Amino acid sequence: MIQVFVTGGTFDKEYNFITGELYFKETHLKGMFDLGRCTLDIQVRTLMMVDSLEMTDEDREMVVHNCRKSKFDKIIVTHGTDTMAITAETLANAKLTDKTIVLTGAMIPYAFGNSSDGFFNLGSSLAFVQALSSGVYVCMNGRYFDWDNVKKNKQTGFFEEKSLVV
Repeated sequence: MIQVFVTGGTFDKEYNFITGELYFKETHLKGMFDLGRCTLDIQVRTLMMVDSLEMTDEDREMVVHNCRKSKFDKIIVTHGTDTMAITAETLANAKLTDKTIVLTGAMIPYAFGNSSDGFFNLGSSLAFVQALSSGVYVCMNGRYFDWDNVKKNKQTGFFEEKSLVV
């Protein structure tokens, strides 16, 4: 069984066609799993619905607490992309050595349809959480990254390995 914790982020944002604002309503995950014809045994739990730029240390501790208390050893956390690496570091520092935790998100809301990368990132994270050994990882753009070797390139919008050059 795979535990999925929802924290919000662009992944689950909706678009208000009148005001042009993005907002949260509810997670899209159940519909995404159904649309993808997913046959895995998955338990989804919404922890919060926040933009990752507004995520606090207390919010991150809530993610750690829930990962620690989960009876499952395979966990996916949907998360906003701007601070995903910070939450990954927080999880790694919590020393949850018996669990495989994969954080994933989207640059474009799933509600925007086939222009969103969310569906692809979710499918990739399902595969990676089953195949990787225990540890904390970030899954974006069809790749996985170790928690301590990932950054979001703010110019390109892609995730990449941290530069080894200082």
